Amino acid sequence: MFEITVTGHFDSAHYLDGYKGKCEEVHGHRFGVGVGVRGERLNEIGILYDFAELKAHLREVLGYLDHKPLNALPPFQGQNPSSENLAVYIYGEMEGRLKGSGVSLTFVEVHESPENRVRYAP
Repeated sequence: MFEITVTGHFDSAHYLDGYKGKCEEVHGHRFGVGVGVRGERLNEIGILYDFAELKAHLREVLGYLDHKPLNALPPFQGQNPSSENLAVYIYGEMEGRLKGSGVSLTFVEVHESPENRVRYAP
């Protein structure tokens, strides 16, 4: 089994409705995001999946979130754009882009600071 990971980031603002503390106010982060894919077979040139292609998919997904007020985006209407919910959203978007590629998405990790991160792996 092989697994590869790529990372990216986006800058956005959000607030957590119902949270008691500083995060209930609008604030921003440079969110770091990592995605991992896994598979058993390498292709004819000896790679599992092209890093550049995987990174391009991630850039497309993160581009939708970059420099936006996350609470105003349709995916987060009715739910907080917490790091957990961001990871679930990114996972769904990446999974759709990887259908039929011969690899499976294994996780999405969202870092809202160097000390705080969440990993979603259904």
